[in-house]
Amino acid sequence: MESFDSHWITKNRPARNEVDEFEPYAWIVEKERASSGLVEDTGIIFLTNKECSFKCLMCDLWKNTTLTPVPLGAIPEQISRGLKHMPDISRLKLYNSGSFFDVKSIPEEDYESIAVLVKHVDRLIVEAHPKLIGQNCLNFRDMLKPELEVAIGLETVEPNVLKKLNKKMEVQDFVRAVKYLTAHQIDSRAFILVRPPFMSEKEGVFWAKRSIELAFDAGVSSCTVIPVRPGNGAMDLLEKQGLFERPSLDSLEEVLEYGISLGAGHVFADTWDLEQFSKCSACFDQRSKRLIKINHTQSPATKVSCTCKPNKRRYTID
Repeated sequence: MESFDSHWITKNRPARNEVDEFEPYAWIVEKERASSGLVEDTGIIFLTNKECSFKCLMCDLWKNTTLTPVPLGAIPEQISRGLKHMPDISRLKLYNSGSFFDVKSIPEEDYESIAVLVKHVDRLIVEAHPKLIGQNCLNFRDMLKPELEVAIGLETVEPNVLKKLNKKMEVQDFVRAVKYLTAHQIDSRAFILVRPPFMSEKEGVFWAKRSIELAFDAGVSSCTVIPVRPGNGAMDLLEKQGLFERPSLDSLEEVLEYGISLGAGHVFADTWDLEQFSKCSACFDQRSKRLIKINHTQSPATKVSCTCKPNKRRYTID
């Protein structure tokens, strides 16, 4: 059986993009429902950074990374430039194509400069691998004026698939990290995959639901469900081999609605590049708007009627 390790993943990649060490490679402002119930402007700065050492099978963030760590001061400079495009945000996400608390990615010497730059926001959200959450997370929190939240990729609780994703973690690593953050009054959120490779559509929905349940039981305040996409080389090859297929919009809708029905915390659907999961152009726009509405209201919305719907199967829990 083929081993989907770091060597296999990297050898099947296309070329990475050219990036500037002192410029974030992207920035956007989106609306997200906060714990208060208000839908607030949330900035996201995609930091140019060295490639994550974990090299997850499904990840495409490496496309905008450097081969070596960026210079000291480069990350604060990128944040400063990104913030100029989003003057009125109340929440900020700093996504660095890896783990914020990997000191080879974000030097601890830059923490204080970052804290000064983000002092005007109410909440700062960063991402981290569960094995890299520890004392430096607390050190950073103590420098901040805004509340800190850490996003962690759980991906799936199906142990065999989680191992094949090359995340180099087990479910218990996620649980330990969330409990550590909770014990130190830091909120966390989980990233959950909808139909990772090596799963059928039905299995993808089933395990996404189980993953949401475990994440909330561990103590996260919210979950983001992400339909898995090709486009990073490795996933495209798995798609050709019949080991991966993109999930349907039906599946994303079902997982989102189920997660919200638990009443354990907010659940958001990742709606980036959503059209590739649609098989009907007639109803896509309405369904996309419906998902965004559910993200904002955290309550059910009327299902979209379309002539294509009777031909699509809906999956339920076994």
